[in-house]
Amino acid sequence: MLADERKRKRQELLAATEKKLAEVVAATQRSKQPLRGEQKIALRVGKLLGSSKVGKHFQLRIEENCFSWQRDQENIDREAALDGIYVIRTSLSAEHSSNEETVRCYKGLAAVERAFRSFKSVDLKVRPIHHHLADRVRAHVLLCMLAYYVEWHMRKALAPILFDDEDRVAAEAERDSVVAPVSRSPKAQRKARRKRTEEGFAVHSFQTLLRDLATITKNQMQMGGQSFEMITAPTELQQRAFELLELPCR
Repeated sequence: MLADERKRKRQELLAATEKKLAEVVAATQRSKQPLRGEQKIALRVGKLLGSSKVGKHFQLRIEENCFSWQRDQENIDREAALDGIYVIRTSLSAEHSSNEETVRCYKGLAAVERAFRSFKSVDLKVRPIHHHLADRVRAHVLLCMLAYYVEWHMRKALAPILFDDEDRVAAEAERDSVVAPVSRSPKAQRKARRKRTEEGFAVHSFQTLLRDLATITKNQMQMGGQSFEMITAPTELQQRAFELLELPCR
């Protein structure tokens, strides 16, 4: 699958680049205000090759009054021979990690990258750090790590009412191979399509659910000289969230 996709993209990029190079050739040959000068031609060619990212596959000849090019087919064939191939090496023995498990762990890095993005900007915003002493910086990062650990457990528990996939086993069963793109379980696809959970609640992202839960307030009440605290009554969705977290709402 990866080999076919890379081949398709390369051919499309090569064809698009050849079309642009042909326009430069035509500019050097036109009768009115032709493109002249080795430096000017090189700048024009360099700009279009920089956007296409396939300049390494072309052999260029730039002169003062003309420009020509041809494909470097040997270089193209050498790159194409590696399409769909990548190597993953581990220090673990085959007894501890099979080929398939090694690939699965490698592809799991995507989850680490998502966690790092959440940690840095989306949810916890660990930066900027307004501390100058080393101990305080370490303490700040530690608190953010602990906060993310809490968030990870919350996401896992709240998955039934979030867009998150709660049936990873079924999702894994949908994949033809460990190297195939990760697919979502039928339950998660149905939830995303309907925007409703199996219980009929509107599906939330983690951030929108937190904003919804934040509407629950604790009020200090006074009546007849007596003061007491009263928490606003939760909605059905909010009550369900607390049930999934196994926490009392009051």
